[in-house]
Amino acid sequence: MNNEITAGTKEKMDKTAAVYNKELSALRVGRANPHVLDRIVVEYYGSHVPIQQLGNIMTPEPKMLAISVWDASAIPAIEKAIQKSDIGINPSNDGKLIRLVFPDLTEERRHELVKAVHHLAEECRVAVRAIRRDANEELKKMEKDGDITEDDLASFEKEIQKHTDDHIRGIDSMMTEKEKEIMEI
Repeated sequence: MNNEITAGTKEKMDKTAAVYNKELSALRVGRANPHVLDRIVVEYYGSHVPIQQLGNIMTPEPKMLAISVWDASAIPAIEKAIQKSDIGINPSNDGKLIRLVFPDLTEERRHELVKAVHHLAEECRVAVRAIRRDANEELKKMEKDGDITEDDLASFEKEIQKHTDDHIRGIDSMMTEKEKEIMEI
């Protein structure tokens, strides 16, 4: 039962770090990255469809994405969805292919992105610490109820703290890596 608490805690922390990693991959950093389109949905025949389900997304050049659309009638809807999104790029098309050219980032924009990365990292670290706090409270309640001994409590708290430290190091590592990528010219 107690191993379930530590395993569940580790799993929640893993999911938190995975969400942070996904958020980082969706940030536009001046280089073409297909993940910037992950959150874009297109109104297609009355339903909302992820852009990835309407065509192939390719990276023909380092600063360009190309979307080869399977149904040419969907091109205007895809362009509209991209324009309404927060990626800040105007699409162009030739009737078969939608091109997204990523401009170079200004120094000011790079610093804004680094701030956003740091903010996301701090939110993620806070979430990991909240998971640790909840697990420790549950363990203390179990010790108070007589379900585990004081030694077991100390052992489980130590294990949870190790998971917390590992995840925070991982988050910091992802943050540093993304920061380098953003500041790279």
